Amino acid sequence: MSKQLHLNAFLMSTGHHEASWRLPESDPHSNTKIEHYVHLARIAERGKLDSIFFADSPVLFGDTGRRPSGKLEPTVLLTAIAVQTSRIGLIATASTSYNDPFNLARRFASVDWVSNGRVGWNIVTTAGADAARNFGLDDVPDHKLRYEKAAEFVDVATKLWDSWADDAVLADKESGIHTDSAKVRAIEHEGRFFKVAGPLNLPRSPQGYPVLVQAGSSENGKEFAARYAEAVFTAQQTLEDGLEFYADVKRRAAAFGRDPESIKILPGIVPVIGDTEEHARELDAELERLISPEYAKRQLAKVWGIPVENLDLDSQLPDDLPSEDEIQGAKSRFTLIVNLARRENLTLRQLIGRLGGGRGHKTFAGTAVQVADIIEEWFTRGAADGFNIMPAVLPSGLDRFVDEVVPILQQRGLFRTEYSASTLRGHYGLERPENQYDVVPPVAEPLAVAG
Repeated sequence: MSKQLHLNAFLMSTGHHEASWRLPESDPHSNTKIEHYVHLARIAERGKLDSIFFADSPVLFGDTGRRPSGKLEPTVLLTAIAVQTSRIGLIATASTSYNDPFNLARRFASVDWVSNGRVGWNIVTTAGADAARNFGLDDVPDHKLRYEKAAEFVDVATKLWDSWADDAVLADKESGIHTDSAKVRAIEHEGRFFKVAGPLNLPRSPQGYPVLVQAGSSENGKEFAARYAEAVFTAQQTLEDGLEFYADVKRRAAAFGRDPESIKILPGIVPVIGDTEEHARELDAELERLISPEYAKRQLAKVWGIPVENLDLDSQLPDDLPSEDEIQGAKSRFTLIVNLARRENLTLRQLIGRLGGGRGHKTFAGTAVQVADIIEEWFTRGAADGFNIMPAVLPSGLDRFVDEVVPILQQRGLFRTEYSASTLRGHYGLERPENQYDVVPPVAEPLAVAG
């Protein structure tokens, strides 16, 4: 096949399943050990995956009794990983609501230089009042307002990355001129949310600027993705939902004048891989048995904005849940979880079991061949350009995926057997962006004069 899958490893401490840290094989302190993450990055690189990805939030997430909660700052983590790897792409989450464009643009450009062009930025607007209170706000800003601010934030960041021409640095020892100062330009941005003079205090990086990734699936999120994103991390439970989301985002991208192939749709999947289907189900059941449902019950009550005493573990969801329009947090994830419970008539306890591995992402327990079959079906049917692989347990789940699933995909001609590029843009088949300040506008043709 000329078109090939894109596979990204979404890494989370001991694994995505909330009970993974309780397994005998797991190191419950791995969330703060750089050696653990370097090891995982090397496994992903051995499998020729496009990239690894770290989620992040400027708040202590969830109940600290439930699972390892502390997180290393992701751009610092990626910098350490960059010098221990050579090809794997490196994607980190950073919020447009609680960062400054100049500092964030500088951090990502720095990692792009350190990694020789392998960095990507997962752009999030950050939901939740807890995060807001860490920055002197009483509550989270309005959902639409957060996306409007995010749009201007990205515009400012790209201007800063483009504030140095690619050929600005001369390093001419004989003339004594290091940099052509005429090619280092102030951006003088004045907008609704930001006022930034520039230029950035760092030359344009190897990729021009990081690969732009986005992970929101609300209406505002899809519109933002269609305008800016080069890869989209999404949660879709069914093939039908995946097909609809894929077509929608590609159509929106085309409406912005973009090539739909320039935006990669990567749903998340949590594979629990066994030697047999029965073995995989046993592994999945063991993880579910180790879940502490009271933690999840409190978290869901908080997300839904209802008293925890209104939820009964062995009953179906209450009928009086708020609508998506009333949610100022993660709107699309709220709807996905409620629809999953309603569609399959799940009790709250059963829903918690389904969410324990992927928090709304598709979960699947089966053999390596069965996992490969799902990935191939979604890819060939047009529901995905690849997948965000979310191992339930780490490092064993990533090892099994790389050693057992990847070779099947390679044998089917769906995935690379060797890297053909050295940058993340190269892995995704993306062009290096032109510098917006160097683009010469087309010369208008003179008007014809009648007579």
